[in-house]
Amino acid sequence: MVIKVYIASSSGSVAVKKRQQAVVGFLESNRISFQEVDITNVEERRLWMYQHIPPEKHPDKGNPLPPQIFNGDCYCGDYEDFFQSKENNTVFTFLGLSSPPSVKDSES
Repeated sequence: MVIKVYIASSSGSVAVKKRQQAVVGFLESNRISFQEVDITNVEERRLWMYQHIPPEKHPDKGNPLPPQIFNGDCYCGDYEDFFQSKENNTVFTFLGLSSPPSVKDSES
């Protein structure tokens, strides 16, 4: 399965931009393969994201904000869930991954 991070590339919210950067930066620095899915200009992507987020994760007003994280079609969570998993050192479990990616030792 591919980790997908749903983002909004042209968000006017500084908080949304910082949260997206935090998730993407963490995945990149830990060499976790992922795909960014920009919901800004493609209505189908935005609707798919909204439809696949569990109802209990929808805010009382408005729509869920990016970043939203999926493993394939399985919802992992939003930024708050990601942040909690990072704090608890359970990101791989949160993402539905079995273990950290192996890094080959280049000095062998």
